[in-house]
Amino acid sequence: MNTQTGLMIFAVIILTACSSTPPRKDEMRSTPAPVIEAQATPAAQSKRGGYLEGDSPGTDVPANLDAIPNAVPRAEPLHRFANSQYTALGKTYTPLTTSGRFKEQGIASWYGKKFHGKRTASGEIYDMYGMTAAHPTLPVPSYARVTNLSNKKSVVVRINDRGPFLRERIIDLSYVAAYKLGIVDNGSAEVVVEVESLAADSNVQAIEITDSVVVTPLKPTTAMPVLSEPVTMGNVYLQLGAFRSQQGAESFLGRMNVEFEGGGKRVELYQKDGDMIRVHMGPYSTQDEARAIAERLQPRLGFKPFVVLH
Repeated sequence: MNTQTGLMIFAVIILTACSSTPPRKDEMRSTPAPVIEAQATPAAQSKRGGYLEGDSPGTDVPANLDAIPNAVPRAEPLHRFANSQYTALGKTYTPLTTSGRFKEQGIASWYGKKFHGKRTASGEIYDMYGMTAAHPTLPVPSYARVTNLSNKKSVVVRINDRGPFLRERIIDLSYVAAYKLGIVDNGSAEVVVEVESLAADSNVQAIEITDSVVVTPLKPTTAMPVLSEPVTMGNVYLQLGAFRSQQGAESFLGRMNVEFEGGGKRVELYQKDGDMIRVHMGPYSTQDEARAIAERLQPRLGFKPFVVLH
């Protein structure tokens, strides 16, 4: 076989092999499978109080919470200062001081170890294992029945504190009261708050006439520097609330200290010449800086704090 014949045979073999290979198809990118987000299991869901992030019952919870009895209503004089009209986080509240029926439906939350051992608006020490609650306007002290609408559980609590002021809640329950209503894990629940009689008429005499003064926020004056003018460090603050009673101011101060813990600014009481006791946060270098912070705080607080000068 000569060289030409050999080359022809080799070419035939190559063509035969190529013709036996199936034609290559263009690859098509298939549609990706839909991404399904994993559903959080009950164990993985956050268990927190309704008032502040990170609040909890602590690690030394008594074993007999179910045996703790309801508060027992009794005649008590109204607190001399805790029933004053006051302003907190931009909203003015007027506590009730007359006899009559009271019924309110809304969201209840609870507060725990972050406030355990701190003073309430009544001056009493908050005990998260006592049957107490904080309400914006019910008399201090007074007694209310709270019913969880989802499970019909009911408790009686003694109102000895003011709040809640954030997240549009109507009442802050002690940890044990929330536990007995079955709302600790969820942090909040829809409830009905009922009072048969707010206060005896004789108790109203404990309220001083001066306590009825309407509390209004401070207004900037013409003497205040313009926006771009710097103010000496230590003079510029944001006002969060104003109170006539020392106890109410200190109770609110404690809550704001927890709310802004780690923020790098002081939250403190300020009073001048017998005026209202105000809760201020700061100081800031300039009014521009303070106003920028106020803008960022508005979604968190539900209102924009305003700038004041010491």
